[in-house]
Amino acid sequence: MENVEIEIQVKIENSQPLLALLEKNADFNGEKQQKDEYFSPANRSFIEVRPIKEWLRLRNSGGKFSLNYKNWHYDEDGKSNYCDEYETEIGDLVQLKKILGTLNFKPLVQVDKLRRIWTYKDYEIAVDSVKGLGDFVEIEYIGKDKEIEPKKVTEEMVEFLKKAGCGKIKRNYVGYPFQLLFPEEVKFEEM
Repeated sequence: MENVEIEIQVKIENSQPLLALLEKNADFNGEKQQKDEYFSPANRSFIEVRPIKEWLRLRNSGGKFSLNYKNWHYDEDGKSNYCDEYETEIGDLVQLKKILGTLNFKPLVQVDKLRRIWTYKDYEIAVDSVKGLGDFVEIEYIGKDKEIEPKKVTEEMVEFLKKAGCGKIKRNYVGYPFQLLFPEEVKFEEM
């Protein structure tokens, strides 16, 4: 499952039990201010399709830069449990933005967040404070099992949060850029 990302993004009612569990049992990987800028090619707008299937992101994570493309796979209910993901580090953010502009890629939205990251078992767990949106938890599968079923893993992630005592868990399937661009279309599903 190379280049496949399995993750969930949720709002939780109470982050304190999760933070206590992570501080006691997980490896803290650090805290970073991340500024993400999303782009779309002019000839086929990523945001005209529902659900949005593709994102192209430039990230500044504490002075380290990366370019990321995601292509989401949806089930018959319009929900996604995984995406194809391609990412690479870049050396000069300004030059890459000039390249994208010359190729007629249009900026869509910026996401500014403070991210605290832990590794716990087969998961990378990020607690995000997103400017304009509030606090979220993202859990990404980082295990080595290549035959893993994405839907099963995402169900296990939700179970983990329930057992941690986080209270109500509300999942969205659209991500931060969509929430900022189209707040009236955002729907959360209680898990």
